[in-house]
Amino acid sequence: MIPLAIIGILLLLALLSAQALIRRRNAHIWLPAYIAGRRERRARARTRAGAKIVHVLFAFVDHFEPVVKPGQDPARKKDAIPDWMQRYPALCERHRDSDGRPPRHTWTYPLETYQPDNIDRLVELCRSGLGEIEVHLHHRDDTSDTLRAKMLEGLGHLAEHGVSTVQGVDGYRFAFVHGNWSLDNSLPDGSWCGVNDELTLLGELGCFADVTLPSAPSPAQTHKINSIYYATDDPDRPKSHDTGVDVEVGRQPSGELMIIQGPLAPDRGRRKLGIVPRIDNGAITGAYPGTPQRIDAWVDLGIGVIGRPDWVFVKVHCHGANTCDREAVLGEGADAMFSHLEAAYGSGHHRLHYVTVREMYNIIKAAEAGRTGDPADFRDLEIPPYVCIDAPPNAGHVSK
Repeated sequence: MIPLAIIGILLLLALLSAQALIRRRNAHIWLPAYIAGRRERRARARTRAGAKIVHVLFAFVDHFEPVVKPGQDPARKKDAIPDWMQRYPALCERHRDSDGRPPRHTWTYPLETYQPDNIDRLVELCRSGLGEIEVHLHHRDDTSDTLRAKMLEGLGHLAEHGVSTVQGVDGYRFAFVHGNWSLDNSLPDGSWCGVNDELTLLGELGCFADVTLPSAPSPAQTHKINSIYYATDDPDRPKSHDTGVDVEVGRQPSGELMIIQGPLAPDRGRRKLGIVPRIDNGAITGAYPGTPQRIDAWVDLGIGVIGRPDWVFVKVHCHGANTCDREAVLGEGADAMFSHLEAAYGSGHHRLHYVTVREMYNIIKAAEAGRTGDPADFRDLEIPPYVCIDAPPNAGHVSK
């Protein structure tokens, strides 16, 4: 029999190792909020169980980076655009949500690696009803003025393709993903941004929502998790979106920018050293595809608008140009993910709606305004489709 003192020492060492791992993975930033939110999640789950219909709004956000950067292995991005043009329409043909619509991808394209041909090809997919293009940017060591100039140049390039522009609206409208997760200068060393008033600047340029988060295990991760909220910018300090005011039915919007977060939680089915749960940050990768267990956990988090618990918003993300992740977003992994979504949430007590980020934002605003009924009716409530989608396609089919 092992002496109790030895058992105590082993338990203490295990606890210290777990604490060290939590710190290394920056889980101390968000894990307290996850633990504190258990009661609220259970309450929302009880409310959903009593609802006649629960609507699941699913958005797939792609940090789409098809251009090989200096120093990168070209094989890392090999045939990214041709692969998407060929495989994604075929994947979508096999899947439909409760509205009879195929999956709706959101490609966030990096402004700093603009290539007209790439945008033109993605626009073909958009005109076929398979998604929309939004804005991604990697930048560093900027000031407000230099960042504004970069954004305006990049948005102007996208506008040449009818992206980020809508009929009858002056200026641009777009959703945003910050490269290297560093929204509002949120990395501790100030790298990959430099601009403390970035939220204000984005709002002034026409950004309707940021969809960068979650960013765990990056230290840029916010304390606030699994939420849809408004962030108020403090131009004198970084990471103003660390906290915010939840979007709520009947409540007036506040702050500079809406933050739409994806799921963040411990994955108890995957454990480091068999002890500490790994992090599920909503990323779809080749090593971590969208399994039924993950999908059900995302829905159970109940991310949504306060006062509208029967509309559940699930926003996941990927790097779909990466060769190593493409099977999870275009191949068997994606097939399995969409199949489970449709089987588990496409009928009965649930209704499944595939949406782009723009459509998700519009539906969030509908909930905030107290709209009821089928959320799919509000896909275009405030921001209509971009000009590139309204324009007739150059051909009657997507090029292969």
